[in-house]
Amino acid sequence: MKAKTLLQNIEQIIEFAENSKLNDEFYQKAKANINVVAKTMNLTPSQALIFSLFMEFNNDWRIQIRELSDFLGCRKIKTVCMMSDVDVLETRRLVRCCREKGSTPTYRVPLEVVNAVKQNVVFQPEKTDNLNTETLFKHIERLFDERSNHEIGFDALVHDLRSLLNENSSLVFCQQMKEYEKICKCNDENFLLLLLFCHRFVNLDDDNIGFRDFEDLFSSKWQFRDIKSNLQNGNNELISNKILEYQIDNGFADKEYYKISAAAKEKLFAEINLKVHKAENKKDFILHQNITPKQLYYNDREKAQIAQLSSLLGKENFRSVQEKLVKNGMRKGFACLFYGAPGTGKTETVYQIAHATGRDVMMVDISETKSCWFGESEKRIKEIFDRYRDFVKNCETAPILLFNEADAVIGKRKDTASGSVAQTENAIQNIILQEMENLEGILIATTNLTQNLDKAFERRFLYKIEFDKPNVDAKEKIWNTMLPNLSKDERRELASAYSFSGGQIENIVRKYTVDNILNGTDPTIETVHSYCQTEFLYKNDKPKKIGFVR
Repeated sequence: MKAKTLLQNIEQIIEFAENSKLNDEFYQKAKANINVVAKTMNLTPSQALIFSLFMEFNNDWRIQIRELSDFLGCRKIKTVCMMSDVDVLETRRLVRCCREKGSTPTYRVPLEVVNAVKQNVVFQPEKTDNLNTETLFKHIERLFDERSNHEIGFDALVHDLRSLLNENSSLVFCQQMKEYEKICKCNDENFLLLLLFCHRFVNLDDDNIGFRDFEDLFSSKWQFRDIKSNLQNGNNELISNKILEYQIDNGFADKEYYKISAAAKEKLFAEINLKVHKAENKKDFILHQNITPKQLYYNDREKAQIAQLSSLLGKENFRSVQEKLVKNGMRKGFACLFYGAPGTGKTETVYQIAHATGRDVMMVDISETKSCWFGESEKRIKEIFDRYRDFVKNCETAPILLFNEADAVIGKRKDTASGSVAQTENAIQNIILQEMENLEGILIATTNLTQNLDKAFERRFLYKIEFDKPNVDAKEKIWNTMLPNLSKDERRELASAYSFSGGQIENIVRKYTVDNILNGTDPTIETVHSYCQTEFLYKNDKPKKIGFVR
C-alpha cells in the first residue's frame, strides 16, 4: 500500500484521540501514526501527539490548552503535564504562544507550518545567517511583529535579535549597531529601542516615533517610564550621542516624538537602497530633460550675474568649488535669491539654469506647507528639507530646491504676541534658517517683495540677483523673438513706448496669437498697441508717448 502522507497520519491520530482521554487503547491504535509523525519531524512521540492536536485547531489563532482537554475528553491537568513538550514545539517555531498580560496563554500554528504539512514536507524555519541587509530587516520585522502580538518575551526578543546581528556580522548595519553599543554602553533596553527605530524607519517608513509606539515593548511599566524619562531629559545615551534626536515642533524640540538622526541614518543604512527608492519617486519634480529651452534676455548687469551662477552650477565646476570650500572649513551649500518685479523672468531663469546644468527642480508649494493644525506646518517644512537632503545624497547631480514666491516664509518676523499664526510663521523661519546653515545642495528662492526680507535671511543668501524690468534694447529683442513678423521700427516703437516686463510682453503676444487663430489674419500694429493699453491695470503704469526713436 502507498505510504500515508504526513497530513494523513495526523488526521488518523486526531480521529483516534477525540474523546479518548488519552487512554491505553488510544496509544495502541495511534502508535504507528504517532511514530511516523515523530520520525518525520524529528520529534518525540509525545511532541508529535501535541503537534497533531494543535493542527486540528490550526484555523484558530487563539488556541487554549483547555480546548485540547475538551477535545480529548480529559482533565486539563493531563494536558498541562505536556507543557514541556509544548515549549519544545514553540522553540522549533512549530507553534507560537501569545502571553498577553492578564490573559490565559493562547497558541497558534503559523500558516507556513500548516502549508509545509499539507505539502508533506518538514517545516524548516528560514535561515538567519549570511543574509543581505534587506532580508535581515524582514527577520527583524517578524520578531517585532511577534513582540506586538505578545508571542515573544522581552528577554527572548533581545536574545533573538542579538543572535540575528551576530550571525550577519559582515553587514555594515550590524557592524554599526555594534559600534553604537560600544559608544553608548548599551543595555538591553537601549539596544532594543534603537533597533525598533531602525525597524520602523526601514520597514514602515516611519520617521516620527512617539512613546505610544514602544510603550509595550519592554517587560514592565517601570522599565518604560525610566526610558521615557531619560529620553525627555536628554540623559539617554542615544540622545546624548546624537543617534536619536527630538522632532521639531513650533521651532522647538518636541520631547514626545523622536527620530534617528541624519548622521546615524547615513552610517546605519549605507547598504540599503531605501533612500534611492525615494529618490526615484520624483512626482513633484520638474525634470531637467522636460524643460523647454528658451532664449531669455536680460539687462547687462543681470546677464553677467546669471552667466556666473550658471557656470558655477555646472557639474564639474560645482563639485570642484564644493571640495575647496570644505577643505577651507566653509559651508558647501549655495543659497540664491532672485528678486524683482513680477514677470521679469525669475522663475523661468531657474528652469533654464536647471536645463543647462542637468539639474532637476524640486518645487516647494508654499501653500501646502501652511496647515491649520498647530505644529503641522513646521513638520512639513522639516520633511521638505529632509527629503531634499536624501536626494542630494543619493543623486549623482544635486537637484535645485526652489522656493517660488517665497515672500510668505522669508519675510520679516512678526510679533509673537499677535497670536499663534505669528508664532508658527516665526517657527517655520527658524527651521529654514537652520536648514540653510546646513545646506549641502542648491536652494533658490524667488520673491517680489525684497523690502520685506528678514535680515537673518539676507546674509544667508550667497548670491542675490535683482531682476529689473528690461531696458529698451532687451525689450526689443523680446519683441523680436516673440513676434518676428514685426518690422525693426515697430519693435523699437513698442519697446520704447511701454515699460513692460518679459511676462507682460508674453501676455500680449498670446492675445495676438489667439486673435490670429480666430480671424485668420495677422493683427495690425494698431491692434498690438490696443493690447498693450489693456495690459495696464493702474494709472501709474501709463505708457510713454508713442513714436519712433531716432
